[in-house]
Amino acid sequence: MRVLVVGEGGREHALSWKIAQSPKVTKVYVAPGNGGTEQEALLTNINIKSDDINELASFAMKEQIDLTIIGPEDPLVHGITDKFQALGLKCFGPSKDASQLEGSKEFMKDFLQKNNIPTAEYQTFTDATKAIEFVKKTGCPIVIKADGLAAGKGVTIALTLEEATNAIHQSLESEIFGKAGKKIVIEEYLEGEEASFIVITDGVTAIPFASSQDHKARDEMDLGPNTGGMGAYSPAPIVDEVIHKKIMNQVIYPTLEGIRKEGYQYCGFLYAGMMIDKENRLKVLEFNCRFGDPETQPIMMRLKSDLAEICDKACDLNLKNEKLEWDERKAIGVVMASKGYPFKYEKNKPIKNIPLERDDLKVFHAGTKLDSGLVKSNGGRVLCITTLGESVELAQKKAYDAVSKIEWEDAYYRKDIGYKAVERELNELS
Repeated sequence: MRVLVVGEGGREHALSWKIAQSPKVTKVYVAPGNGGTEQEALLTNINIKSDDINELASFAMKEQIDLTIIGPEDPLVHGITDKFQALGLKCFGPSKDASQLEGSKEFMKDFLQKNNIPTAEYQTFTDATKAIEFVKKTGCPIVIKADGLAAGKGVTIALTLEEATNAIHQSLESEIFGKAGKKIVIEEYLEGEEASFIVITDGVTAIPFASSQDHKARDEMDLGPNTGGMGAYSPAPIVDEVIHKKIMNQVIYPTLEGIRKEGYQYCGFLYAGMMIDKENRLKVLEFNCRFGDPETQPIMMRLKSDLAEICDKACDLNLKNEKLEWDERKAIGVVMASKGYPFKYEKNKPIKNIPLERDDLKVFHAGTKLDSGLVKSNGGRVLCITTLGESVELAQKKAYDAVSKIEWEDAYYRKDIGYKAVERELNELS
């Protein structure tokens, strides 16, 4: 099987690394890939941008690609799957219509409401004055989201009216998110613990991956500005057997049923970001139509099944009797980012002494490039140091030990990834 993985981040490095382990796979191309995928013996980077749908399709036709797996959201929202399928190419990812679940917050919230799937109360605005009046009546804290794709940075949790007003003006008037922010969704602030719940689906059958939890805030103790994710761990202790069943029955199955009612095609990963409160009630925060980043990295470290095979079977609408096998060890991924992320940062900083892969450790690259054999920073989130351990605490210690060995002058990273899970483990022992 010849496979094309579309994307350039840490998610795509982890997916292509896992896919290359399949005995059925003879070649893996990554478009455009990064400095990490370029160094993998079984992977080949292709200089085609992930949003250049026509060029990607031409490449897949020319190279007789058997399966294309889409990593990022942008090409999905712009219809890459529809394009590939029209050419007779097998493409793992939902259709353009179905991808609106991620492409538009308004569409997603309306879909959830229409299908009686639990989520926060909300209203949509295009006028800043009306939005601010709504916040004044509702009160803070409150959540303000850019309607469209904003690379994980379009969400503001406003604790004060001033913060809310600034976020509204920035999105609707300053247009810091471009077209994505010309419409905003304002929703109630939810308290509880977040969890990421990801399934693979052929549109009817849904097979859950191991649960995970990511850290969106830039700074320790989940403070600071929102980012694309500063780290993640798997499994998420809050997702026990009871919560697992609730998510499947109250969220995943109704979502797939709703998609079928709309006549949309959904073959791919479906990611539900959940908030779970103290009474174990859950509400959907977001949908992603692809794997999360950085959740992909620890989940792929734990996955023992053949990812290429199961994605291929999903495309053939043949998931009914499939299941996934897992390494029982815990996994954690610590993101190393460029100083200044998610705002202004510098690139082209040399990175040395990156630990070599071993059974319980893998450094996945995101914003890197190779320059005369030297790894250099080439983005905001740059590396994800991912480890396995018998406990989250042990995996955490391994990860930070590896981080400490990496030589990179401008590195920034949180020092507490997985802290809630570690606290839970220590409480269970006491």
